[in-house]
Amino acid sequence: MADVLSQSQIDALLNSMQNSGADAENVAEEPKKPEKEYKKYDFFSPKKYTKDKLKMLSSIYDNYSRIAASQINGLFRVASEVEVMGVEEQRYYEFGNALNESDVLTIADVELPDRSNNPPMLMHINPMLMASMIDRMLGGTGTDMTVDMSYTYTDIELALYAKIIRYLVMITRDVWAGYINLDVSFERIEENPSMFQGISVDETVVIIMLSIKMGEIEGIMNICMPGTLLSNIFEIIDKTKHLAKKSDAALYRNSREDIMDNIKEAKMDVMAQLGIARMNLDDVYNLHVGDVIDLNKPQNSLVSLYIEGQPWFNGQLGVHNKNMAVKIEDRILECNNDPNVSDVADTEEDSVAV
Repeated sequence: MADVLSQSQIDALLNSMQNSGADAENVAEEPKKPEKEYKKYDFFSPKKYTKDKLKMLSSIYDNYSRIAASQINGLFRVASEVEVMGVEEQRYYEFGNALNESDVLTIADVELPDRSNNPPMLMHINPMLMASMIDRMLGGTGTDMTVDMSYTYTDIELALYAKIIRYLVMITRDVWAGYINLDVSFERIEENPSMFQGISVDETVVIIMLSIKMGEIEGIMNICMPGTLLSNIFEIIDKTKHLAKKSDAALYRNSREDIMDNIKEAKMDVMAQLGIARMNLDDVYNLHVGDVIDLNKPQNSLVSLYIEGQPWFNGQLGVHNKNMAVKIEDRILECNNDPNVSDVADTEEDSVAV
């Protein structure tokens, strides 16, 4: 190897050193990407509901938000916005520990189609937001409020609280109507959340958090649905879907034959019409035993056979086993061509049943 480098080799060596320095500067200037945070999973209390179930609840209460916004707009005459902030699954004691002793819980009774006994649904509204609603209902502006989380409602405010919350409870039935027919009714308001024993402290619940904005006031409304209630609701919904799929499959499989098999044993009235005659009311009033009514038809003409009031066949009148009978000759394709079918109300019919 030569001890002296050529000019081209020197230039290549300098360029490589310059490029490596620039690359080192670029690497140093690149900002560090923040590490992705992961939520720890509690294996002692595994999740009970899948993401699909929670997404369904979020979709249902998105609809609830739209209806609730229109209810608030009409009730308080103020532009409002309601949206779902999140749907979380947790234990009931976590929800209860987040409440203060002065908070008020709304207890709503839920009755399912299977008439099973279920724990009630709970609602909680931020005191600042509820105080603004009550102030507007009493004629105020609802903006100059000095209410903290430890605010205690008066008896009059509790009565107005119950009146307001009834409107929000009634919406629940409508938003669930697309999935299941719930009968939701306002039961009472609980002034001390720690005294409520309707739900076990270890029971899994789903909390739907709604953000309500009324003008300049914004607050949170929480809806707590017990796990027992939700499990019964989802079971009924899944059963209804299963039955609907089975009925749809049966509808498309041999539908004509199935329908005919079901109606073959149905009883139908068959009537043979000898003829139609027009008479004045005076002539009808003076009819007596032995009088003869001219039917305006030849003696050996065909008689019309009616099935459930509709003309189907023409037949020949005769006798079978010493009983009057009609022998079917042909089928009536166009009943509208028969002039005797109309104006039946103004005629006197003489017919015989077959």
